[in-house]
Amino acid sequence: MAFSMSEELLPVFVPVIVYWIGAAIYQLTLCPMEQYRLFTKEEEETQNLATRRQVLVGVLINQAMQMGLATLMFMTGGLVPTGSNSAQSPSLLRVVGQMAVAMLVMDCWEYFWHRWTHENKFLYKHVHAMHHHIIVPYTYGSQYIHPVDAVVGEILGGLVATLVSGMSPLTAAVFFSLLTLKGLDDHCGMWFPNHPIHRWMTNNAAFHSLHHQHIGIKYNYSVHYLATWDLLLGTYLPFSVEPRKEGGYQLQIAKDL
Repeated sequence: MAFSMSEELLPVFVPVIVYWIGAAIYQLTLCPMEQYRLFTKEEEETQNLATRRQVLVGVLINQAMQMGLATLMFMTGGLVPTGSNSAQSPSLLRVVGQMAVAMLVMDCWEYFWHRWTHENKFLYKHVHAMHHHIIVPYTYGSQYIHPVDAVVGEILGGLVATLVSGMSPLTAAVFFSLLTLKGLDDHCGMWFPNHPIHRWMTNNAAFHSLHHQHIGIKYNYSVHYLATWDLLLGTYLPFSVEPRKEGGYQLQIAKDL
């Protein structure tokens, strides 16, 4: 069956709604819990180079640009994956398989783009440094990125993942919403010992928080679910999460242990 414009744009608009609902839940219910913070409020106030207001405006502009570009792509027929106009709904097994393929594609795409923006001095200075103005991360700073980062890393990466996996708009909306929630958690600056992602996944909030620190900026480039490419290519920086004497937690790299 042919997809309508509203169905086509589900992968664009639904994750944005999920982003702000998720960010609100973190900011209002979880982030005030001082005992789970990886950084103190003083560290956030003194280290971050962008104010929360600047981050909020930057994220809104970035999301508006992405939605506008996606709408333009729909009008030119660029959002429908080849072969996705099936008369039958895909089976659950097929959907899971498509999302697994999309995850592998996105992890690979984002790792190498992210690493390049760090190793290329021009790209870092003029593009990716914007995101690293947030040294002590917090949830809604997840999408505080330069437009070039948004287009190449997020939009093109997402488009390639959608095309390669053959996801329908509805499946893609679910996939990118989950990706959005993972990004919010990765930037929450919190550590919950019993959180399944924090406890069992290498690529978690502590992993990414370390990347935002000066000492870890050349490591831990993996962005979404897996840390595979960091582990394979030697860019993984071992660390531990230790209790802070004043309360909360802190990151320690291997040489400090």
